[in-house]
Amino acid sequence: MLADPRRRSADRAGEHLLHRHFTADELPRLRVQVERCAAWAGLSETRRGDFVLAVDEIANNAIEHAGGTGSLLLRRIGDELECRISDSGPGFSEDVIPRILPGLDGATSGRGLWLTQLVTDRLVISAGAVGAVVTLAMRLR
Repeated sequence: MLADPRRRSADRAGEHLLHRHFTADELPRLRVQVERCAAWAGLSETRRGDFVLAVDEIANNAIEHAGGTGSLLLRRIGDELECRISDSGPGFSEDVIPRILPGLDGATSGRGLWLTQLVTDRLVISAGAVGAVVTLAMRLR
């Protein structure tokens, strides 16, 4: 569900821009919605491309490694655009993020997490009630 851009949320958790559950079939539409919300929130075009790419990588990970579905919450909090993706998979920790580009060290996985950490201003991985919660954010200015 897209938030009405004319209506400002007054809650202290930030301004909700997009909240939806997704499956693999919905990823193309999800990318478009995230891009539109990021543009509306004021994320520059260059940073917006990186943000959408990072969100797409984490959403794909939820599909591939955590049961085929996920939930996305996109919100503006102060001067940041934050995306929180949760899933119902086995969970994981930040220890799985490769230190160097996967492939250069022989690793065959982890490229999406590595890339997300590279292009975002904040990346936090935590345990949810079930599965993992990945939060990524970029400063708007």
